[in-house]
Amino acid sequence: MAKQSKVKRVKSHAALPYAEVSSFMAEVRKREGVAARAFEFAILTAARTNEALGATWSEIDLDAAVWTIPADRMKARRDHRVPLSDAAVALLRSMPRDQGSDFVFISPMAKGKPLSNMALLATLKRMDRTDLTAHGFRSTFRDWAAETTAYPDAVVEMALAHAISNAVEAAYRRGDLFEKRKRLMADWAGYCESGSQRTAEVVPIRA
Repeated sequence: MAKQSKVKRVKSHAALPYAEVSSFMAEVRKREGVAARAFEFAILTAARTNEALGATWSEIDLDAAVWTIPADRMKARRDHRVPLSDAAVALLRSMPRDQGSDFVFISPMAKGKPLSNMALLATLKRMDRTDLTAHGFRSTFRDWAAETTAYPDAVVEMALAHAISNAVEAAYRRGDLFEKRKRLMADWAGYCESGSQRTAEVVPIRA
């Protein structure tokens, strides 16, 4: 009897349906604390959890509204520019700065250190949403872009900082489609706020 070939199963991350993202964001914005702001930032930028939690002020240019993640923090091992929406910039401006640390989202439990992934899981637990994962919101963003917008796949995939598997396409794609991604992220931020007040203020972090 021939041996059955083993199929490697890819574990998917529990994701929120995109139609529910605005109500979820409204709930996150009601919560105080660094973890809630970090969660909101990760969703607005569609960044991986470790990329968002490890963000430093030296990587961010608020005036230019761009966050440049260095190659050594990226899965693809190359610098990644993230266009920041008005909502993301407003959130960052609400964050207090610690003179002793360059991290944006500093753990209240470990002086000068960034939040751990457990902080976002704890936020979901407090919201009674243990059915979700923080990473799953990247899938929420991907589904929203694919099903409700006309943005090309290349723009969306680059926003997610996915590696280009096709060697020929990778060789010819020299730019990072920044201007197109800038419009995409602005539209995403608008969608995230569409179910709540578009001018809602970010809850400030107590210094």
